[in-house]
Amino acid sequence: MFREHAMGSILNGITLHGLTRSFGGTFAVFSDYMRPAVRLAALMDIPTTFVWTHDSIGLGEDGPTHQPIEHFAALRAIPNFAVIRPGDANEVSQAWKSILTRGKAAGLLLSRQNLPTVDRSTHGSAEGVDKGAYILKKESGAADIVIIATGSEVSLALGVQSALEAKGYSTRVVSAPCLEWFNEQTPSYRDAVLPRSAKLRISIEAGIAQGWREYVGDSGLIISLDHFGASAGAGKLFSEFGFSVDAIVEKTVKALG
Repeated sequence: MFREHAMGSILNGITLHGLTRSFGGTFAVFSDYMRPAVRLAALMDIPTTFVWTHDSIGLGEDGPTHQPIEHFAALRAIPNFAVIRPGDANEVSQAWKSILTRGKAAGLLLSRQNLPTVDRSTHGSAEGVDKGAYILKKESGAADIVIIATGSEVSLALGVQSALEAKGYSTRVVSAPCLEWFNEQTPSYRDAVLPRSAKLRISIEAGIAQGWREYVGDSGLIISLDHFGASAGAGKLFSEFGFSVDAIVEKTVKALG
């Protein structure tokens, strides 16, 4: 635990000294050990960047001790700190650009597993990352359903959308890599991305549900992980814990009544 805390403190020292933009990385679960340094970066309003990898149960066989469950919510609780969880390589690239341009304390959460790269000729531009959340894939008609996802769950959300559209439900997918940046946007932009007219909003994130009710509403559906993980392959864990197209489609149809 001392090395992660020391690393975070060293990063802050380099940043405070000037001339250098510092970043350092470790597993997301070990952000707990770095938290005092992360909090101080936010408190001092300095542009230290913390990179946390292996950001979900997709970590797999290393088991629940190394699988971050409550960490997204815990990090988002730090004032003046941006938590960014990109959904593909294009979003990672844009996130780095936004971090450098903004010059604020930030944390970048990256997956262990390989993720598909979204075809931007048929999906929203990754430049939307700078606004925190954006329409990744438009609905076929007036949106009945809006799915909001982060990180490795973005590709899952796209699969869920395809299945729901095939059933006749007009469904939008919103990628939300940084809720803090999204909250900075104008009310008109936020309403355009998450329309109030949708019958159902769904969030998909492999962490605890805390914080998502604000975005999906009282009648929304939160696909979350509110217990510790287990030791198994990533595919097995996601399937067992309900992070699959079939499981989410079933819950969605039920929620719509």
